[in-house]
Amino acid sequence: MELAVLKHNGEETGRKVNLSDEIFAIEPNDHAIYLDVKQFLANQRQGTHKSKERAEIAGSTKKIKKQKGTGGARAGSIKSPLFRGGGRVFGPRPRNYSFKLNKKVKQLARKSALTYKAKDNSLTILEDVSFDNIKTKNYVALLSGLSLADKKTLLVLPEANNNVYLSSRNLPKAQVKTVSDINTYDLLHADTLVLCEGSVSKLETLLSK
Repeated sequence: MELAVLKHNGEETGRKVNLSDEIFAIEPNDHAIYLDVKQFLANQRQGTHKSKERAEIAGSTKKIKKQKGTGGARAGSIKSPLFRGGGRVFGPRPRNYSFKLNKKVKQLARKSALTYKAKDNSLTILEDVSFDNIKTKNYVALLSGLSLADKKTLLVLPEANNNVYLSSRNLPKAQVKTVSDINTYDLLHADTLVLCEGSVSKLETLLSK
């Protein structure tokens, strides 16, 4: 599969990039994508939720009424879950939601996501990007030149570039990551994936291991 390399203004440079079929044209595995996205979202959870149970409620332990003769049910403590202000039964406790996922499954999921982007024509190859200073308008101009100003985009850089990253940070629909940091969730969340020319070979090397 060949794609033309675009300039920052959206015009073609005359160069083309040959995308590996082993990365961008495999048989997508939806279950691998599901597992990888599930793990990513699970890892975002803090897991600090907590509610007090009856042993943790501040209150008297005095028996609030006599055992028999009232015509009602027995009640031993005001901290009972049956009363307003009492402890919660089996309430949430702090826990870790993360789980293990094999590297090959994660690799398959990313390949599947890249294949979907290629099939849907949601993949753009851009000449390498570098800004001299940090200005949001520079990144907005870049997206406008590619006709992507109103779309959710993920720009993948071959290596970290602080000026490009900080220039995009104020834009809610724009995301910038390096090849080593991309994940399946971000790939699928973006309407258009923009790969820098230098990122293609690094991405293929990373996913071919």
